[in-house]
Amino acid sequence: MRKIFVTGIGTDVGKTVVSAVLTQALKADYWKPIQTGTEYDNDTERVKKLVTSPSSVFHKEAYALKASVAPYAAAKAENIRIDLENIRLPETSNTLIIEGAGGLFVPLNEKDFVIDLITKFDAETILVVQNYLGSINHTLLSIEALKSRNIKLLGIIISGVENVMSEESILQQSGIKLLGRLHKEGSITAEVIKKYETEFSTI
Repeated sequence: MRKIFVTGIGTDVGKTVVSAVLTQALKADYWKPIQTGTEYDNDTERVKKLVTSPSSVFHKEAYALKASVAPYAAAKAENIRIDLENIRLPETSNTLIIEGAGGLFVPLNEKDFVIDLITKFDAETILVVQNYLGSINHTLLSIEALKSRNIKLLGIIISGVENVMSEESILQQSGIKLLGRLHKEGSITAEVIKKYETEFSTI
């Protein structure tokens, strides 16, 4: 099984849309081990509606938590402790796209973070980047954290509005590969996801 972990430089930078594109392009399975905010949303169901690949399987979360806050806080609100030992990879022979929650140092419990989940799975990683004030700093810090754990970073995918100067700075400073770009779309539909299929099919 090939494992690709999709993380981001922060919250709401486009991880779920990127995960849907990769699931479609690689005809992969999808799994979000920890989902918060189930009172209002569920990323697994959202990705399932966006992906038309007939070979893709959408695996059940290890933890599905109601509150729209960080996993540690959401779990405490339900008197649950997120235990990494209870988060086991689903059984599949297909490529598996794993979507993280927030950024690398989002806490899962009193000592573990999302980055520890990546290390546990020994997964290749893609970093989703969005341009905003402070994004260069957040991107370079995320890359340094991944390098410090010897995590294989496949590259970055830029989501949203283009900023040439910012993007050039990130690529020059980090030496990391730009895997592609998802443009700002009016609405995200299965047709929009499918149009990126060829571009990302060789990752």
